[in-house]
Amino acid sequence: MLDIINMTKVFYPGTVNEKLALDDINLHVNPGDVVCIVGSNGSGKSTLFNLISGTYPVTSGQITLDGKNVTNSPEYKRAMTIGRIFQDPTKGTAANMSIEDNMITAATKGMKSLRISLNNERREEFKKLLEPIGMQDRLKDNVGLLSGGQRQALTLLMTVMSKPRMLLLDEHTAALDPRNAQIVMDLTERFIKEYDLTALMVTHNMQFAIDFGNRLVMMDEGTIILDVSGEDKKKLTVNKLVELFKNIRKKDFDNDEGLLTCE
Repeated sequence: MLDIINMTKVFYPGTVNEKLALDDINLHVNPGDVVCIVGSNGSGKSTLFNLISGTYPVTSGQITLDGKNVTNSPEYKRAMTIGRIFQDPTKGTAANMSIEDNMITAATKGMKSLRISLNNERREEFKKLLEPIGMQDRLKDNVGLLSGGQRQALTLLMTVMSKPRMLLLDEHTAALDPRNAQIVMDLTERFIKEYDLTALMVTHNMQFAIDFGNRLVMMDEGTIILDVSGEDKKKLTVNKLVELFKNIRKKDFDNDEGLLTCE
């Protein structure tokens, strides 16, 4: 599905501000994998997503998706097969458009022309799709009227509607209160199963990372230091994860409360 081979990213190379963000990363993701990625601030998690999605070019190395080398493919082309949801709930929807107009935009993603008309049949389909997030009777409402949790839930639905091959969840619950964060996580799990998606999720919530998905990857200082799956992942606790980090890196976590969030 996804292969990252010897990938390195250096920002501002050859200047006094040169920074090694990712150092010779190798990662293989199988179809159907749901991989949670944890690590302290600055460990390279978001940079990894930016390279996978094509936001930044790689300095060296290779990225293949479904056997196709996409290392030099522009972001807009990768967006046809990679769906990404950000921490900010306002990024995935247009506030000044209605829910149904946002959804028709998602439904026609990748089409050269607007071949899907917004008729009553389509509206009924949208209502059914909106039932899991409780918005089936709000098609005409502007998205700007929704709460942050509702907008993120709609963004999630719209993203999977566009039928991506891979879903990148970039701390997509971090800006939500605990109740809405759990609702969005439950919807995430449901949609991944229903749409048969492969997913990578960056999170500072280690309990989410332990409970969600079939693999857990930990990053530190631009490298992958831990990759656990199956029964080994099921046996993890937050305390065990912290101890593993200490044993591997011979140091404590930075004083980062977000990293140690367990609720």
